Amino acid sequence: MTIKISIDCMGGDHGPSVTVAAAVAFAHREPDVEFLLVGLESVIQAELKKNHAEHHPRMKIIHATEVVEMDDPIEIALRRKKDSSMRVAVTQVKDGHAQACVSAGNTGALMAVSRYVLKTMQSVDRPAISGMLPNQKNLPTYMLDLGANVDCEPLHLHQFAIMGSALVSALEGKERPSIGLLNVGEEDIKGNDVVKKTAQLLRADHERGLLNFYGNVEGNDIFKGTTDIVVCDGFVGNVTLKAAEGMGRFVKTTLTGAFKSNPLNMLGALIARGALKSISQTMNPSNYNGGCLLGLRGLVFKSHGSADKYSYEWAIQRAFDAAKNDVLTRISNSMAKLMPVADLASPEYNNDLMAK
Repeated sequence: MTIKISIDCMGGDHGPSVTVAAAVAFAHREPDVEFLLVGLESVIQAELKKNHAEHHPRMKIIHATEVVEMDDPIEIALRRKKDSSMRVAVTQVKDGHAQACVSAGNTGALMAVSRYVLKTMQSVDRPAISGMLPNQKNLPTYMLDLGANVDCEPLHLHQFAIMGSALVSALEGKERPSIGLLNVGEEDIKGNDVVKKTAQLLRADHERGLLNFYGNVEGNDIFKGTTDIVVCDGFVGNVTLKAAEGMGRFVKTTLTGAFKSNPLNMLGALIARGALKSISQTMNPSNYNGGCLLGLRGLVFKSHGSADKYSYEWAIQRAFDAAKNDVLTRISNSMAKLMPVADLASPEYNNDLMAK
């Protein structure tokens, strides 16, 4: 089955020099993909020519006259730039021309535009950004929310857990992926009211056999791989993600500097180069680029704005895998199955809805 992906070619810090090159490279190694390259036609054509792909049969250019800048306010992106590459790329998904969209543009703008164009799924109050972090089991830990919602209520975190469970089940082939709720301790008495009430909702789902809720987890559990999924609000999730990426780059820079500091260390690096290459690969943030905007009626993936070609290819890979595994249908089915049950069974959930 051919998967069609729309690319916001103008988004991100580097624009078409990265996005077009990544799409071309991905198309060369994946025969079952077609790209809709959205943006300024002349610029995209120039990049395709530079990458020797101006006549590639699986590349189609869709002209868009405007660009959402990285510092544009949400209102500008949503209300004024109606022909932006970002909006046109998302619209390809809405109109059924593409099964997924990838953008490295302004996160707030992308979420606002995607929510406006695609709308949210039934029973989803707020979309969330789900991403991956490495763990010591050599598997990914899925984490959400990573920045879309800085202030959350228990009903939001509950929905994130349901959507995350459906995503991991589809992508990793796990029927009941384990879910951890990020907290300042494992004990039930710890945490703020939002976390405690969320734990009650997830525990009730676990007892009914609807979700596999492990319980509270701490920050170090993310990298231990204690659970498949870690749920938190967007403020905590985004800080954690950026801190982890910064630590990965810090370790790599420190090791590189230490091994180059004298001839003996350089010899040691030569002897250990296999192990060092493996460590670098595992801790390279680029390998985990590409967050899914869960809860929308269409697949949209957010790449880091500073992503290089290699990193952006990974964001495309995430979008391709999600579309190929029909993640959208699985999440929709999970929400339909779980949310009405939680709504009727939990007084806390009803209270949150009334407070909202």
